Amino acid sequence: MTIVATILVILHFIGLALLLGGFLVQLKAIAQGKGVVMRVMLEGALTQLVTGLALVGIYSAGLVEGEEVDNAKVGVKLVVLIVITVFVLVFRKRVPAPSWVLWLIGGLTLANVIIAVAW
Repeated sequence: MTIVATILVILHFIGLALLLGGFLVQLKAIAQGKGVVMRVMLEGALTQLVTGLALVGIYSAGLVEGEEVDNAKVGVKLVVLIVITVFVLVFRKRVPAPSWVLWLIGGLTLANVIIAVAW
């Protein structure tokens, strides 16, 4: 099961790259007032959600030795990701998207990384 967990972690990082990369690609457009919520942001958020839940399930079930779940940390990260996903879903078809939405998506994504690493 360690191999499955490792693959899920890699996919989780790819989801992060899609979400944060989509925001970073839009920086110039945001400055010009033409930013959009890209489809890749939605794909990244959903990838993170699915792989994160799968990892919590595997670790909670004790299928990977030496891994424990901090439920408070997971809860905070899940709430942040749900907020990101809602904003991506709501504003993905608005052209241009409000710049504050794009900054919020990027900031919350970065906050989730900080929570994952620093907590």
